[in-house]
Formats: sequence, C-alpha cells, structure tokens
Amino acid sequence: MNITPSQIIQYNYCPRFIYFEYVLGIPQYEDRHYKVNKGRNVHDLKQVQNKGYLRKRLGVVEKFPEQYLSNDILRGQVDEVLKLNDRTAAPLDYKFAKWNDKVYKTYKTQLHCYAVLIEHNFHVKVTRGFLVYTRSKNKIVTIDIREDGKDETRRLANTIIEIIEKNIFPPATKIKSRCLNCTYRNICVK
Repeated sequence: MNITPSQIIQYNYCPRFIYFEYVLGIPQYEDRHYKVNKGRNVHDLKQVQNKGYLRKRLGVVEKFPEQYLSNDILRGQVDEVLKLNDRTAAPLDYKFAKWNDKVYKTYKTQLHCYAVLIEHNFHVKVTRGFLVYTRSKNKIVTIDIREDGKDETRRLANTIIEIIEKNIFPPATKIKSRCLNCTYRNICVK
C-alpha cells in the first residue's frame, strides 16, 4: 500500500479523515468544489502551453512533465520534475491560487512528498521545489526541501498505512474549529 500527498494533507488536518474515508469508505465528495475542478483544468492547460519550455532562469536543463511516481509508501503525480544544472532535481507544482506572501503548509507538504518520490525514482538529490501561482501572473516561489521534512513525510505515510491496514480509530484534531465545516462532523465521536 502507498499513500498520496492528499492523504497526508488530510491526516495533518484531522487524522480521522483517513479513518472515515479509507477504512469505512465514506467519501468526502471533494470533486464538487469549484476550485478543485478549476485547478485541475489549469494543470491540463499548463501542460499543453509549456510543453517544450525550460525555465533556464531556475537552472533547468531537462524537464519531465506529468510524472506519476511511486515507491513502497508513497504515490503521486508531479506536474513537472526538473533536472537542474547543479545535478539536483526539483518538483514544480502549479497552483490555481494568488500569491499572498505566504506559502501554506499543505503546499510544502506536497512538495516534500514529491521530493521523496523524485529521489527514489530519479536517484538524484532534491533540495528545493517550485510553486507556480497561476492567478498571480505565474509567479514562481522557491521552497527549501529539508531532510527533516522528507523524514516526516515518510513517518506520516507509514502512520496512515497503519491506520488503514489495522483499522485504527485515531484521535481527532485538537483544533476544534476545523470540526465546524467537516464533512464527517455528524458521525464523528468527539
């Protein structure tokens, strides 16, 4: 079994998302959200528009678009894997979002997941990742990828696998305001 970046993000929000959706099989119906669908459309458009473009300013020497990668604990599709002139690689992820001088933890988590996958599949070091904010004139933001972040990603993936495989009912989030709009609020025992 392997885990997606979305599952790690869900777990970080509230561990019980994993239990309800992947142990009990109760879906969240996130496909109904406008931003999710719009973001997917932007991803598809960028893959066509930027097919042969190398971001030389970032030191890109080769790119691999739409890479579906996996290892023994993770799986996911990276918008672009960039090989850089310093012999490292980096994930590049398009975000249907505006740049507001803040990188959300969910975006960093996703890049760390991709870094673990790239290192495993491309056998090259990953020390940074890139976010492209499509609603801010494609502003590119560089994110440092740290070893402790990759270690935390592996730890969380293994924890999630254990919850699913052993049917463990995890504790709820300590941030109770998250429960107000939760899909599972009516069936979750607080």
